[in-house]
Amino acid sequence: MPRASSKSASQPRPKAVSNAIEGWFPGVARALPWRTNRSGWRALVSELMLQQTQASRVAEMFEAFMGRFPTPKAMAEAGEDAVVAAWQGLGYYRRARLLYAASVVIVDEHGGRVPEEVEELEALPGVGRYTAGAVASIAHGKRAPIVDGNVARVIARLDEVDRAGDDPELRRHAWSRATELVEACTSPAILNEGLMELGASICLPNPRTPDCGSCPLRAVCRLGGSDSVGRIPRPKQRATRKVVVHHAVAIRRGDSWLLVRRPTTGTWAGMWELPSVERPRALADSKLAEALPFRVTNLQLVDTFTHLLSHREVRFRIYTAQSRVRRGEWRSWSEMADMGMSSAMRRAIERLAEGT
Repeated sequence: MPRASSKSASQPRPKAVSNAIEGWFPGVARALPWRTNRSGWRALVSELMLQQTQASRVAEMFEAFMGRFPTPKAMAEAGEDAVVAAWQGLGYYRRARLLYAASVVIVDEHGGRVPEEVEELEALPGVGRYTAGAVASIAHGKRAPIVDGNVARVIARLDEVDRAGDDPELRRHAWSRATELVEACTSPAILNEGLMELGASICLPNPRTPDCGSCPLRAVCRLGGSDSVGRIPRPKQRATRKVVVHHAVAIRRGDSWLLVRRPTTGTWAGMWELPSVERPRALADSKLAEALPFRVTNLQLVDTFTHLLSHREVRFRIYTAQSRVRRGEWRSWSEMADMGMSSAMRRAIERLAEGT
């Protein structure tokens, strides 16, 4: 049976671990924009951005985004479409909609101030246990534990927990251990950011090689420097990408294109797009015309490209057509800047614009 040594007598002492991380992190911390001018709002925005997006990409966009939405009130007043449009380039747009929903709750129920307590933070849309703990500890110094993928990996190796990265037993152990560490530390903010930094920069996942020689926990880690360090935690089972063919049909009226909203659930939920039909495989022109909710003529395929999502391979087929349809929103390319739209759809329309 896989081993999960959550209460082993040989488990490194919490105080030794927290002291090592707190002594190491201030000297190596990367200069990231959300680490300056600390506030609950900046912490909340950065944590939602950093979910499933590389820190380097978030760093490029963070200050411009905060300049547009410096407070929850500014975001709530701007509206969801403006937030989704500003999120362009970060992907996983559901996070943008949840952040907007959280800003409304913060304004309506908390007087425009981000809550400091974990329980109140967890009640906000899009905020789970990890994000609540990160905001509470990093922005407000609360003794709240955090566990993300980086922290779980550090703890799995520190305590030699031989399980898969998404194993519930590892997650339970990691949360229990993170709680012990934050209770033993001097600064919850330094400890928690240090744990995340350690996983991001030194205690790396396969296939990259962990740099055990530079690790502040090398003296106490049960796997440090051993041949097993790269094999723990075990790899998660990868999901097979589903192939979807996205037929996008451009209907023009002067300098404007017809746009419609996607359904409120599923991929790119609630976002604007060209009238589109999604199928498991490419449709013949006649079948595509039948699948559209209005009559079209002169349907022509003008471009194709593939857009990869975490669990989907979306094969775009871009068409032009003529139609007498009038319902829907008609917008020029420049007017689409503030509309919530996926980067893939913007790419499709940009290619159409370049060709006219």
